[in-house]
Amino acid sequence: MPLIELRDICKDYQLGELSVPVLRGVSLAVERGESVSLMGSSGSGKSTLMNILGCLDRPTSGEYWFEGQEVSRLTADERALLRNRRFGFVFQSFNLLPRTSALDNVAMPLAYGAHHLTEHEARERAAEMLRRFGLGDRLDHEPSQLSGGQQQRVAIARALINRPPLLFADEPTGNLDSRTSEEVLRMFEQLHVEEGITIIMVTHDPKVASHTQRIIHIQDGQIMDGAFAEATGREGA
Repeated sequence: MPLIELRDICKDYQLGELSVPVLRGVSLAVERGESVSLMGSSGSGKSTLMNILGCLDRPTSGEYWFEGQEVSRLTADERALLRNRRFGFVFQSFNLLPRTSALDNVAMPLAYGAHHLTEHEARERAAEMLRRFGLGDRLDHEPSQLSGGQQQRVAIARALINRPPLLFADEPTGNLDSRTSEEVLRMFEQLHVEEGITIIMVTHDPKVASHTQRIIHIQDGQIMDGAFAEATGREGA
């Protein structure tokens, strides 16, 4: 059973009385432990597709199966619970709370999960995660006191604090210089290889996409190439 299976997913947005199609019958499968890029130009539908995959939005029609459960028709509360327990998210803009320490930014998702951790246990888990990413001496630093690369590492630590099997990354290197981008992408590769985390990355950059096992090209709301994906030669990496 694939980790993810989409069947004929369509998404329309209403602009007044006009219905604008964004996704046009997308079908794809992602296996557990894969790393995949959703690649396309601005307006191609790749971010809309990621929002549906991450249960941030619902399709207009079609089926979305995750771990054998059809999730597209879940209530808003049910989708929120699924997001918190099973998904991690990393964004281009980091999305860290500005006047909050790195430690508290990372620990925050634990407050919304059914982990039954004490405050001390939650903060210790967050500290352990930050130390893992080389930020053990930055626990009390606010985002404004960190470099862009350090902020993205905090964001990755926060995304992984609930130990999700699936990590979404939406243009994760968009605000980073080339050297820092490579460091972050190598971090994703390490997570994929060493821990078997499934990674779905949204990007318009072929260099970023080449760090994943498969590239799924999206154009005008449809998957191109006739099949589901293009291999990048990284299988077994």
